[in-house]
Amino acid sequence: MTASPKRLVQVSLDDASMAAASRDAEHERAVAIYDLLEENAFAPLGHDGGPYCLMLQVVENRLVFDIRTEGGEPVIAHHLSLSPFRRLVKDYFLVCESYYQAIRTASPSQIEAIDMGRRALHNEGSELLQERLKDKVTMDFDTARRLFTLLTVLHWKG
Repeated sequence: MTASPKRLVQVSLDDASMAAASRDAEHERAVAIYDLLEENAFAPLGHDGGPYCLMLQVVENRLVFDIRTEGGEPVIAHHLSLSPFRRLVKDYFLVCESYYQAIRTASPSQIEAIDMGRRALHNEGSELLQERLKDKVTMDFDTARRLFTLLTVLHWKG
């Protein structure tokens, strides 16, 4: 069985765009990249090539999706304003912090309630990312979820 060319084969984050991360956040980022590369559906609209390499970075309060072919040829760079994501990411971090504290001391029912809130915010962020990119990139929901995870670890400049 041949893998679809409409996928990502490499994902990297610009080191200068990232904030210092906790051990939990670093683990989540590594797992998101691993899972993303294992299974994803991703293609710039109007481009018949692929597979693709993606570099995510923050430039002047914009999230840049630098998309290239597997051979390194530039395909397109999409710039998304981070403003629509700010409240959501802030809330997501607060809930994640509560979740990581809860798994150490809370009851299973408390952990489950916090995790449901965390997943709901993550889904909301994934849907927002898909919506903001719908005229630029096609991706499935699981790909959007993993990309939202990566978006959360990037440092907001300014």
